Amino acid sequence: MSSPEVNPVDPHVLERNYDYAQKNVRLLSMWYDCEPKQMLELLADNDIELSRNDRLQFGQYYQAVQQQSP
Repeated sequence: MSSPEVNPVDPHVLERNYDYAQKNVRLLSMWYDCEPKQMLELLADNDIELSRNDRLQFGQYYQAVQQQSP
C-alpha cells in the first residue's frame, strides 16, 4: 500500500515547510529549487505570514503580491 502523494504547494504543507526552514525564505526557496521571489509569491498567495527577518528583507514585495491577488 503506497502513501498518498504530498503536494508541496498545498498551503498546509508549504506553511509546515516554511517552519522547517526556520521561517527563512532563502532557505525554503533552495529546498523548492526556485528563486526567492517565486517563493515569496507562493507564500503571499497562500497568506502565509513572513517571519520578522523575512518581513524586513522582503516585506514590500510580499505586500505588493498580496495586494495584486484577488
